[in-house]
Amino acid sequence: MPKSDKPIVPVVVASDFTGSASQASSLPASLSVEVAFAGRSNVGKSTLLNLLLGRKLAHTSSTPGRTRTLNFFSVTTRNKSTLAFVDLPGYGFARRAKGEKFAWGELVERYLLERPALGLVVVLCDARRGLEDDDLELLKMLKDEKSGRPAPKVLIVATKLDKLPLAQRKPQLALLAKTGPRVIGVAASDPATIAELWRRILLSLGLEAAPRE
Repeated sequence: MPKSDKPIVPVVVASDFTGSASQASSLPASLSVEVAFAGRSNVGKSTLLNLLLGRKLAHTSSTPGRTRTLNFFSVTTRNKSTLAFVDLPGYGFARRAKGEKFAWGELVERYLLERPALGLVVVLCDARRGLEDDDLELLKMLKDEKSGRPAPKVLIVATKLDKLPLAQRKPQLALLAKTGPRVIGVAASDPATIAELWRRILLSLGLEAAPRE
């Protein structure tokens, strides 16, 4: 994916870390529509969040699976839209006690199925591997409507697109698109893809998106 020669106008004018939750009783009050980010522990979720937030707020680590709580971030865009990003614990690395894994899994499931403010779930997968079993199970679960709340919208994001040879990128994204129409590829090295992801997030939520530069 070639980089854009045009400068990318920042979407975010303010962002901040607002709190964490390790159990359902400690979830913060919903102050705005929420966007949850889910994916395997080695998919580059924290790196992508920091690029979207415009600041290094989400913790990145060389050891996958370090995020063990639901972490909340407030965001204000240049078009004055306000929303919250929620960093969910990564899945796919099982080096934890069974009791801990059960508790975290229960917390995440309750959040995804019952949180009234949740408007969009961004499901991340490695562009080189595509959707794996854990991802497919999550997508299936998100189709269900619980507690009378409509199911949140879903956006599939293929990360590390620049790790694929150029000739393989479009075919791989086309393959992912068979799971649904909301698919986008991103590369940390290409700011244009991050800006386009922001645009797709705002459009998915029915918020005013910044025009393309």
